[in-house]
Amino acid sequence: MANKIAGVGPHRCGVGQPLLVIAGPCVIESERLTLSIAEHLRGLSERLPINVVFKASFDKANRTSNDAFRGVGLDEGLRILAKVRRELNLPTTTDIHESHQAAPVAEVCELLQIPAFLARQTDLLTAAAGAGRAVNVKKGQFLAPWDMQHVVRKLEAAGAADILLTERGTFFGYGRLVNDMRALPQMRELGVPVVFDATHSVQEPGGLGGATGGNRAMVEPLARAAMAVGVDGLFFETHPDPDQSPSDGPNMVPLSQTEGFLERLLKIRETVEGFSS
Repeated sequence: MANKIAGVGPHRCGVGQPLLVIAGPCVIESERLTLSIAEHLRGLSERLPINVVFKASFDKANRTSNDAFRGVGLDEGLRILAKVRRELNLPTTTDIHESHQAAPVAEVCELLQIPAFLARQTDLLTAAAGAGRAVNVKKGQFLAPWDMQHVVRKLEAAGAADILLTERGTFFGYGRLVNDMRALPQMRELGVPVVFDATHSVQEPGGLGGATGGNRAMVEPLARAAMAVGVDGLFFETHPDPDQSPSDGPNMVPLSQTEGFLERLLKIRETVEGFSS
């Protein structure tokens, strides 16, 4: 099946297009920090051949512990994301967890993101499709790549025109994820652009007891492998001081390292694209 080009705000994602980079902090902590990270990412988009979509969650509804920081909430989160969009001219995305969140989020964000745990929730997918924005669905850690064909069909049946699928690892026993790189071309065969989530792929769910652990040293090796196999987009979370982040710190790329990280990955992507040409 021919790989479609998906529109994400002003950007286009797919074969022959610049790498779509979906990046930002795991969760919105404050307006000031969010804008600072977004400004850094905008600078990268001006220096590198990439298209950036800024990502930050207003609510982490699937935290391991009830005591964990979840975020600033829908209204405050959307206010901050709208400011990112307005002042820095960056398209934005955030997770939605419930059907009623799709419409208000679509007023601010060019891309609606469906968390991996919710990839099969029909009502949520239908609401996202009906909001009139591009939709990015994280492949469930419990799903085979070919099972995502049903997700694509649900979205298309509900009217979604711009669909992305994101690979973020597969459960491998308790507290472990692995990446089967075959999933990337297999999901591409479904006819939609495919994104590789480099930071969630190194998670260790529940690895810190009451919180998710991870190994950020493995982020770049896995991202390099994904670039070599071939992807249309890259997702990663970043923070100026990941170890102080209230969510997913062990997995995140330090903000100061993002430019070199992307430069190295783009060299691999350019080489691989040269093979096909």
